[in-house]
Amino acid sequence: MVVSVILAHPEKGSFNHAIAETVVKTIKENGHKVLFHDLYKERFDAALPAKEIKKNAAVDKNIKKYCEELTRSNGVIIVHPNWWGQPPAILKGWMDRVIRPGVAYEFKTGDNGEGIPVGLLVGKRVMVFNTANTPKDREARVFGDPLENLWKTCIMDLCGVKIFYRKMFSVIVTSSPKERKTWLKEVSEDAGRYFPEQIK
Repeated sequence: MVVSVILAHPEKGSFNHAIAETVVKTIKENGHKVLFHDLYKERFDAALPAKEIKKNAAVDKNIKKYCEELTRSNGVIIVHPNWWGQPPAILKGWMDRVIRPGVAYEFKTGDNGEGIPVGLLVGKRVMVFNTANTPKDREARVFGDPLENLWKTCIMDLCGVKIFYRKMFSVIVTSSPKERKTWLKEVSEDAGRYFPEQIK
């Protein structure tokens, strides 16, 4: 399998980086090819130009590469912190520019976008790992877990993804080295379950 791993955290040495490193290591050890992108390190341009909005619009060569990778990947793993109930702006820009019409979804002929979209990511496995400084019960009770709604309902369901998994780790700011070690073990186990060792 080919698996795209997308990391969105500006601070080197963050727990998000540790999650991404664990994911990449596990996926590679299981015999899969990894396409890894650290959006901050790559200085991803998050601004969607007006000329890119239409389905068949010409896109920047770098965006084209991201789109091609999304199309040929069997799975996608996204790692990011929860900032104001949303992904960081750089990842939102990746979503705007890469999860685009003609790549991740489309509308039926004659439909100008007011109808029900047709997902093009059918058959792909998607995992999202989040970090947060809000306890899980408060996140769900007070805020309604906005990231679950965003990733699963608003994006992946619309794009046709049936195999979706998301896990959030919190509270990061007060977590101990022992807790983080345990969490990284969970990350490895989860990634290994969704992208198991290939039979040679």
